[in-house]
This record gives sequence, C-alpha cells and structure tokens, in this order.
Amino acid sequence: MFRPESIVVVGGGFWCENVIRECRKSGFDGRISAVHPTRNEICGSPVVRSVSELSFVPDAAFIGVNRHATIETVRAFSKSGAGGAVCFASGFREASAELDDGVSLQNALVEAAGGMPFLGPNCYGFINALDGVALWPDQHGLAGANKGVAILTQSSNIALNLTMQTRGLPIAYLVTVGNQAQTGLSAIAEALLSDERVTAIGLHIEGLDDLAEFAGFAQRAHALGKPVVVLKVGRSQQAQTAAVSHTASLAGSAAGASALFKRLWFAEVTSLAAFLETLKLLHTVGPLSNYKIASMSCSGGEASLIADAAMERRLEFPALSDAQSRTLQEALGAKVALANPLDYHTYIWGDVDAMGRVFSAMMDSDAAMGLVVLDFPRSDRCSLDEWLKVIDAVDIAGENTGKPIGILSSLPENMPEDVALELLDKGINPFCGMEESLAAIEAAAFLGKRQLPDAIFVPTAPNKSVHLDEVQAKKILKKHGVAIPDKAVAHSGECAAEAAEEIGFPVVLKGIGFAHKSEAGAVKLDLNSIEDVLVAASGMATDAFLVEEMVAGALAELLVGVMLDPAHGYVLTLAAGGVLTELFDDNVSLILPVTRDEVDNALEGLKIARVLNGYRGKPACNRSLIIDAIMAVQDYVLSTAVAEVEINPLLCGETFAVAADALIRCEVS
Repeated sequence: MFRPESIVVVGGGFWCENVIRECRKSGFDGRISAVHPTRNEICGSPVVRSVSELSFVPDAAFIGVNRHATIETVRAFSKSGAGGAVCFASGFREASAELDDGVSLQNALVEAAGGMPFLGPNCYGFINALDGVALWPDQHGLAGANKGVAILTQSSNIALNLTMQTRGLPIAYLVTVGNQAQTGLSAIAEALLSDERVTAIGLHIEGLDDLAEFAGFAQRAHALGKPVVVLKVGRSQQAQTAAVSHTASLAGSAAGASALFKRLWFAEVTSLAAFLETLKLLHTVGPLSNYKIASMSCSGGEASLIADAAMERRLEFPALSDAQSRTLQEALGAKVALANPLDYHTYIWGDVDAMGRVFSAMMDSDAAMGLVVLDFPRSDRCSLDEWLKVIDAVDIAGENTGKPIGILSSLPENMPEDVALELLDKGINPFCGMEESLAAIEAAAFLGKRQLPDAIFVPTAPNKSVHLDEVQAKKILKKHGVAIPDKAVAHSGECAAEAAEEIGFPVVLKGIGFAHKSEAGAVKLDLNSIEDVLVAASGMATDAFLVEEMVAGALAELLVGVMLDPAHGYVLTLAAGGVLTELFDDNVSLILPVTRDEVDNALEGLKIARVLNGYRGKPACNRSLIIDAIMAVQDYVLSTAVAEVEINPLLCGETFAVAADALIRCEVS
C-alpha cells in the first residue's frame, strides 16, 4: 500500500482531486483511476461508476466519500483483493460523544475491511516522498527524497504542518493514522522500517494502539539499527483512575509513557521543534557515543547562551587539554581566553585555514559532537560570502578529525533552507534553534547507549477491582516477603489498649477504613501507655483499630507504588514517602519487570538518595533491604491481576525496610 504501482481515488470533491494532482506533481508514473457515479474524467484520470467496474485491482485506494458510503466502498475493495486503503471520512469512534452511531459504524468498517489493511478513518492518508506517492487530500510541502526519516502522527493537521518545515530535514514518509480502527501505529511503523531508505522513525503519539505490538516494533527497530524518536502528547483516559493513592497522581499516563519509551530505548522529546531537530541529527550523524560536546562561536554572548541552555540537560563541555590549549593559542593569539564553549573572537574571521585549525583542535577530545554557532544574514539584504567560509572550515575540521561537527543557528529563521540543504549534502548537520538543537543532541546521546529492549510485561486488567484495607494489604504483601510491623486488630478502644500492652510500647494506633488516615486524624504515633491509646482511640470516628509497634530508628521514608496503566503496562513509582510525597517533586517511574540494578539506579536518581546514603553524619539506610521490599512488591504484582499497590511510607533504617502503611486494589476473587 505504501509503495503502490496503481492507485484508485473514490469521490470527486476537491480532496479527491488533490490526491490525483499531488501524485502527478510528485512524479508518480503508475496507473491512476477514479470512481464516481456521474463524472467521466477527474484531473485527467479515467473514471468508472463503481469499484466493481475497475479493470484492475489497485495497490492502494483513497476513499473520500461520506462515512456510510465509506463502509461499502471498503467492503468492495476488500472483496476485489486491493492492497489497502485510506479512509478520509470522519464521524466514527472519534465522534462517539456527538454521534450515537460513531462506534457502531467504526466496528462495521473494520468488519467490511476483512483482511485488507486501511488507514483511519478520520485521517489524511500518507505521502511517500521516495516514490512520488501522495494519497493526501491537501497541498503539502514535501520534496522528493532519495532517503530520509519516516514520521507517523495521529494528527492530520500537525502532519500537514510538518511538511512545511524549512529546517532541511529529509522526510521519506509521512503517515497519519487517524483512529487506528484496524491498522495501528505499531504495525505501520514496523512496515516502514523494512524500507532501507528510511534512516530513522519519528512517532507523534496521542495514545498507543497495542502494547505488545508496540514492544515488537521496538525489537524490530533495534534489530535493524534504526533509531526512534517519540513526541507524546495528551493523557490517556485509560490511565486515569479513581484511585485514592499518591501513586496514581504521580505515575499517571505521561509518566507511564515516558518510562515505557525509556525501557524500549526510544528517545522522547517534548516539542515539535526538538522532534524535527532530533530526527535530522539522527539522519545525518546517527546516535552519539556520549553527552560531551565542543562549542565554538565568535561571540562571548553566544558562548554564554549555549552554556546556560545546556545547564538543565545531561550535556557536558569537556575541559580543554594542554595540547588543545597550545594549538588554539597558536591559532588565536594571547588575547583569547581559551575554554569550552570557546569564543574565538573575530581575529580569524574569514581565514578558512585558521578557523579549520581551531575547529579541529576543539574536537581533539572525547567530545562526541562539535557545534559551530553561526547565524546567517538575510540573503535579500546582505551578503553570505564570509559566512560560507565558516562552512568550508567546518568541512576541513570534519575531515581532519573524523568527528561530526554541526553548524547551529541560535535562531531557527537564521538558517536558510538552501544553506541547510547544502550542509546536509556535505554531511554537516544544520541545527536550527539553540534549545531544540541541544535537546536533539541529548536525545541522540541517549540513543547512543541503547541496548536490546527488555521484554515488556503485558498485564491483564482486573475485571472488577476492590480496595483492600491496610490489614488485608499488609497480610498479602507479607506473604510475598515485605517486612511489616508487629500488629493486632482491635474493635474497641479497650481492646486496642490491651493489644498495645501485649505488643509493647511505644505503639502506633490507626483507624481502619480511612483512605488518607493523616488527613482524617486516624493515625496517632508514639503512644507510650494504655491511657495514651484510650485517648487516641476516643478521638477517631471508628470502632476498628490497627495497633502496631512503633518502628524506631527510621532514617528515611519512601513511597513504593505500582499502578496498572493499560496503555503502557505496570508502572513502578519510587518517591520520597510520607508527607514529603506531596511536598517534593521527587519521584521516578519504571516499567515492570525491573532488575535489582535498575531499582538501585532509580533510587540513586532521587533527591532523597542523599538521605538514603547517609546525610550530614547520619548512617546510611540498608539499600539491599529496600530493594528486597521493592522486588517483593513486583513479585506480587506479576503473579496476579492487580490494579494498584502502594506502600507509603516504607520506613528505611540501618537494619530494616518496613512497610508502615499499604493499600492494594485488586481483582475480586
């Protein structure tokens, strides 16, 4: 379907006419016919009255009729053995809130298609710029390409906007997936991987189609050595729960998606500009070996800008070696302060040889990428001659060092498209915009570390879930190896006092049946006598109590939570626990299953890690026992149908990691 030799367009409006025009304009030399009940010719292509009257079976069809007629047209193409179709019409599942029959019509469309693949409904279709195919109902800005990146998006309008970019990015395929009623993003992306002319894949995602298929696509992309960039927007309604835990608010769909992409070694970016710049860098240079960069500019202002812009990223500017400094001083003289980022001033401006020596010297380190900051003047009012000499110097430095050096315009509009294309021809990456370019370098460096993606656990969602109280939750977690305090359940204040005396003071008294005990005043700590217990019990609006030993010597509190995100799998959240959960933005999310090493690394990434490791003379927490508790939670989750588990807090000390409070939401047995 994506590389057709024959095309049929169904319908006669502007949109359908444009498919024929764009295919011809793009140089498509295959067969194009149309189906329309009254017209004899559409844009120079022959017309028949119905699909059954076609004299050939098309590789691809664009169906631009109303939603009801779309279903029968798809059925006719499927019976004929057509290769596939684009369903342009809307008014299906995406409009279910407005149209009572939206869902039923989409189901009917899938049934009508049978085994024939189709895109949509409610999508623009696709452009194959490699072979001059445009099953696309609108104008677009793509030019022909010999190779390039493939971009898939769930938004047709964003797809249209992406075709208008002037950053020099060669786009091989642009595909809109619409409702993904039958053929989802994962299957489409995997199909495009097989084209050897595709250098990287970009995914603009609102929601995943199928977790298992998506993971399979990741495995295939890795096997072929083709990097993937993701821009995830929106929040999956599936992942929104009525859960009472902190985990639900911390994990959410966005955190689950990010954890999944990291697990699959996909580079995630957060803006369309960074999306395009990352794809361009991967097309030109590929993944980078590390996060180290060398920056060169003839302005101290630009050197400061790029240094500041990199502060919030993992990027590093390696210090200059003695050998580098000697070479630079020989080329620049004594007046230039030598550093990375380098302000080489204008002493050597226009001297290609000197600039080449400076750029080469700056790359004589373990930096994976070099940047020459250069904003080009307006060609309609100024001359570019002196600026073009910098390109020659970068070309020389690239040949001397064998390392990639890009030219970065601090403002996107200061990189003319014709210059960007010239740079691409030379193998020099044209970076457009400082912030998005640094995001691209960071993403490419992340991909340089990528490994074969680990298996993803595809969970089974509970048919019906219930919340277990703390007593039930702790009983289950204890069976799987989570340490809990000595406890007793009491149904009166007097019984609670007796239980406390038996456990031994000090104790903790909790009211059973409260979602958030602290807010309800249903937890009292450090009770040291029978009288303390009786007074505490009288102040709680319940007759059911949990009496527990007071765990002394805790050095830190953690939250350990797992939430079922149907779109992304089981999301493990680790965070500062207790009251700190809401006060501090200190959390990390991982996709299950995880290893002990992955958990250890995640804990080390938390701000509270300084406390776990021993802060200001305090002893360190027992990291091994903490990880034991987390792995025990994972064992439980992977063994049954669970919607949510949370321990908050996990009290951490030198010799213990104890679950002080817990909840579980699981399937009704």
